[in-house]
Amino acid sequence: MENRLTKGPLLDERGNLIEAGYHEDLIRAYDRKDITVKGMRTKEWDYYYIGNHKHGIAFTVADNSYMWLVSITTFDFEHKTEHTKSPMGFFPMKRLGMPSSSRVGNVVFQKKGFSFEFLIENDKRHLKVRMDRFKDNKTLSADIVLTEKENSSMVIATPFETKGHFYYNHKINLMDVSGSYTIGQDTFPLIHAFGTLDWGRGVWTYKNTWYWSSASDLFEGKRIGFNLGYGFGDTSKASENMFYYDGQCYKFEDITFNIPKKHDQYDYMSPWTFTSKSGDIELTFHPILDRQSASNVVVIKSIQHQVFGKFSGYFTLKNGQKIEFHNVMGFAERVVNHW
Repeated sequence: MENRLTKGPLLDERGNLIEAGYHEDLIRAYDRKDITVKGMRTKEWDYYYIGNHKHGIAFTVADNSYMWLVSITTFDFEHKTEHTKSPMGFFPMKRLGMPSSSRVGNVVFQKKGFSFEFLIENDKRHLKVRMDRFKDNKTLSADIVLTEKENSSMVIATPFETKGHFYYNHKINLMDVSGSYTIGQDTFPLIHAFGTLDWGRGVWTYKNTWYWSSASDLFEGKRIGFNLGYGFGDTSKASENMFYYDGQCYKFEDITFNIPKKHDQYDYMSPWTFTSKSGDIELTFHPILDRQSASNVVVIKSIQHQVFGKFSGYFTLKNGQKIEFHNVMGFAERVVNHW
């Protein structure tokens, strides 16, 4: 049995998690002032992905203590291309003012050349973003509104073995989308699209490898999606594996990402499989596009493969019902960080 979080503050007086586990909502209260680890291990970010089967866009605002980062990636799934621009700087010293809740508070960060506004307005998320010279010297602008649906989110509180280190994460799938983005004179309407939020706050250890997969789509007229992941921290109290189908959410325990290899190297563009020990999850993933990046600067190293594609397979519910589906759009990633 996995531990379901109860209400209360997130950290004790020593900066350790009071309770590890999962919930469907942000039930424990995070406060950066409760962190006791000295130095620059605190990491706070908001990541949004919005897309359909034709194109998509992703936004990131992150305060990683010793560096800040904003990023935009656009995806063209028909032509199998992507473009990313990620300005960064050093020692933000909390000036970004990242909200302590995924439910309340705005992210507003502007500098010469870009403007990011993630606003909470009447229970909707209004994303207003601009970046000059994004691609081919053209400006990108976006005005997108996301509306959350019931039973479509997952929260996990995960400790590390090192005292005072933890990860608090809220993922939201299947958000309704209205709006578009433009690059120069070209407009990309987000029709039949869904939005996803990855909200993270925590104090991380230096070396980590994580696996994350997310999908939000329609199958035979019903909303379907999932959040699957593992790889770092002590997940003995709970996993982050949730399945969403037709307005309900279902908790699952373990998952393994079976990434193929060729000549002892990961072959990210060949079909993956996803399996669980009990056999209640069996998925095949057919990649379309690999958004890969690698950086190695002094003590900062990051190797990322975020692969977009289509999932087919099934989840078997606790009552024995098998939910089968085909060609559901989503992504899966493997990220190695020394940061």
